[in-house]
Amino acid sequence: MSDINAVIFGASGLDLTEAERAFYREANPWGFILFARNISADAEQIKRLVADMRDSVGRDAPVLIDQEGGRVQRIREPLCPRYPSGRDLGDIWRQDPAKGVRAAWLMSRLHAFDLLKLGVNVDCLPVLDVPIEGASDVIGNRAYGKNPEIVTQMGRAAADGLKAGGMLPVMKHMPGHGRAFADSHHDLPVVDTSLEELRAHDFPPFKAMANEVMGMSAHVVLTAVDPDNPATTSRKVIEEIIRGEFGFDGLLLSDDSSMNALKGTLGERARAIASNGVDVVLHCNGAMPEMLDVIAQVKPLAGKTKERADRAEAAFAAPDDSNEADLRAEFAALLPTA
Repeated sequence: MSDINAVIFGASGLDLTEAERAFYREANPWGFILFARNISADAEQIKRLVADMRDSVGRDAPVLIDQEGGRVQRIREPLCPRYPSGRDLGDIWRQDPAKGVRAAWLMSRLHAFDLLKLGVNVDCLPVLDVPIEGASDVIGNRAYGKNPEIVTQMGRAAADGLKAGGMLPVMKHMPGHGRAFADSHHDLPVVDTSLEELRAHDFPPFKAMANEVMGMSAHVVLTAVDPDNPATTSRKVIEEIIRGEFGFDGLLLSDDSSMNALKGTLGERARAIASNGVDVVLHCNGAMPEMLDVIAQVKPLAGKTKERADRAEAAFAAPDDSNEADLRAEFAALLPTA
């Protein structure tokens, strides 16, 4: 088995192919990520897939998922309920801040009940982006609100709920995707906003939560910092803003390297990500030709990146002793009735 490489890979379907098993064994990614194509209504299928991923690398590798609630929820009925969006939780906060914060904590704690039993132990949550009026709907109702104070309070509660349940959160999308007027899955958003305004509106949640152990970068150009490169491939944004101004020394993952906001081949993208300050390259779609291009460019965990990865893995803790039925009832009572 080779050194652990600073990359997270997806898989193509419900079960690993023999080619995927062999590739993962050789590539030895730090972790894996699940998407809807990997998930059926059968809990045993998901548990088997997760176990096979870990078996392919011979260790308890982190397995990630985007389980936010609302439209970004990979695992759904019948395995778990449909959860409200971030904006829905923010609406509770706007009626009663204490209840809103409690709802955010509870929903994350319930995600942990749902996910850990399937073997998934990292949730790419909370969304700390603070949208502005008219911005692309790629964030939209995934955000808790348009006020950085609401987003900070709710994001912190969401992260704490996951950790109480034995999972780890990933803050996204650093240093902020909320004022992007393009969907970075398809196009590169360019934000022409002053640094003063970014500091007042976009940056505060990330700065307030800089002690978390994992974060995810944004494929967004901030012209006030680096007009030539999206944050994901900008050494200036990463060193001066994320590491410097925010004080974030956790493990920084890229957003998906196969998103069209990034330019070049998948190998060129991976090289640009890995060489400009992001710790771990994320490649989600499970396409073998792309994964082969990516693995040729990523590096083994070493130095500060290895320290951060080790710190993240050491942060996993046993779940608290909360009663699931009690928490589900409490959460349901906080939601508005139809």
